Amino acid sequence: MDDARKAYGSMGKDIQDILIPAETLQKRIADLGRQISLDYLGLNPLVVGVLKGVLFFMADLLRNITIPMEMDFIAVSSYSAEARDQGYVRMVKDLETPIHGRHVLFLEDVIDTGLTLNYILQNLRARQPASLEVCVLFNKPEHRLINIPLKYKGFDLPDQFVVGYGLDYREKYRNLPFIGVLNAEVLKR
Repeated sequence: MDDARKAYGSMGKDIQDILIPAETLQKRIADLGRQISLDYLGLNPLVVGVLKGVLFFMADLLRNITIPMEMDFIAVSSYSAEARDQGYVRMVKDLETPIHGRHVLFLEDVIDTGLTLNYILQNLRARQPASLEVCVLFNKPEHRLINIPLKYKGFDLPDQFVVGYGLDYREKYRNLPFIGVLNAEVLKR
């Protein structure tokens, strides 16, 4: 087992392979921060993220944005796995900041089918922001059901169960600083 996985003990042992090392993640996030800083210069964007998964990405990205900006969070919850697969979600925590007439950059840790993100974007568009763009760190296009334009994208991920850097399995593994493929036997437990 490599040092990156060893440092995380039993969690590291549950990782089959490291798909994206921590250094590669941080380099790409710095690149995204530079581009966003250029694109939103003078616009004081509101950066919005969905709790919990986006927390790590959002914190690191905001440290790489060099222009004035504000941030806010929403939280959504699926009623069940079946409801989530059909795009049914409910808002658990709404924005505290009004977005009418604001330039909004929506951050997402991962986009898979696009159903949940589509619901959120429809909700936000109804509030009439000046602009609404999406920045996603991890794109999993194999299961996409709704085409959502992504202005900024970190990485395309293969159709594997991955964890780390905010992505979880049963609320675990979010704190890994890399993206790793979860061992199949962990999914059977």
